[in-house]
Amino acid sequence: MSEAWPIGAAIEPATLGADPYAAWSRLREHEPVSWVQQLGMFYVTRHEDVAAILKDHETFAVGADDMLVYDTFGRHMMTIDGPEQVRMRLALRGPFAPKSVRERLESQIAAMVDRLIDDFRAAGSIELRRAFACRLPVQVMLSVFGLPAEDETLLRRWYDAFEAALANYTWDPQVRARAKSCVGEFKAHMRARLNAPGALPRASLFAALLETPADVRLNEEEILQNALIIFFGGISTVEALILNTLYALALHREVMERVRTDREALVRVVEESARWLSPVQAATRVVTRDVEVAGVAIKSGSLINCILGSANRDPRVFADADAFNIDRENLSRHLAFATGPHTCLGSNLARAEVRIALSRLMDRLPNCNVDLEKTARPSGYEFLQPSALVLRWRV
Repeated sequence: MSEAWPIGAAIEPATLGADPYAAWSRLREHEPVSWVQQLGMFYVTRHEDVAAILKDHETFAVGADDMLVYDTFGRHMMTIDGPEQVRMRLALRGPFAPKSVRERLESQIAAMVDRLIDDFRAAGSIELRRAFACRLPVQVMLSVFGLPAEDETLLRRWYDAFEAALANYTWDPQVRARAKSCVGEFKAHMRARLNAPGALPRASLFAALLETPADVRLNEEEILQNALIIFFGGISTVEALILNTLYALALHREVMERVRTDREALVRVVEESARWLSPVQAATRVVTRDVEVAGVAIKSGSLINCILGSANRDPRVFADADAFNIDRENLSRHLAFATGPHTCLGSNLARAEVRIALSRLMDRLPNCNVDLEKTARPSGYEFLQPSALVLRWRV
């Protein structure tokens, strides 16, 4: 295969993290369906092909033993297809619907944001990832599920193990073992919360799931399995999108000045940041029958990695795709939250969190700007974000 796919065969996954976009560009132009020998999977990099695969769950399925998300979390709505997946998704969608986010959660998010800012407002500078971006989405998820604030430290520790496991394409046994241990801890802890009499607020997702009529109710194991993936997705995307958006604004000062005076522009800033620096760079599928993708024959049972980050920089769809432009007419075509039956359930909540977070940071930290000299460039070929971001403001 290395002769047929010279670019993919030469890819070193460990080196992709520094600048995946250069590799995506080469693949898109010269080898849009490429066999990556080291990972034992095909990379698909053009927008048209990625979107078509994600929409076709019958040919390109989500559940396979050799997929990292399945190996880590098992069966849940992101690793099954068909009626069972629809049943789970419908049971869980309530808090993530636009109206629910707007009417029930946005005020809570603003209060959480302000409390976090209160802790460092007088300092004049802060490493924002640890002090803010990694904490806010955990607190929001705890609120959605009806769990106490003291669970934050536990959730963060488990999250770090899950993130490492979902980027563990070398199948390091220690990384896998740690993640599986944390899955067990998570489920035991959540089971105790579920079964504690009167412990769950009535407006919480956990309470709603327990009170659903018996004929459509998820059983306890289904609740716990899906809680795992919702917690992980609800933390990872928001943390990265806050940091990536601030980084993009730091590189484009004219956009930052525009947003300072026109907060309505934040909606478009967040969307373009999601396209330009996609927090989740890939979505894996398993082929269920022999199929052809962009002229390449792929056997049943093969793994395909749909490179969302590459699709979002495809010049066939986005004019001057490597430029950051919040005035694009087709911004809605980005695939940062995927598409098809497995479109991100929490995308509305994620957008609200990032928009509120950025607006309050600008309101309460006068003339805040990213210190690029002390900020890490966004990196990671599976999950993309700065490992540290320093924000400075006038005290």
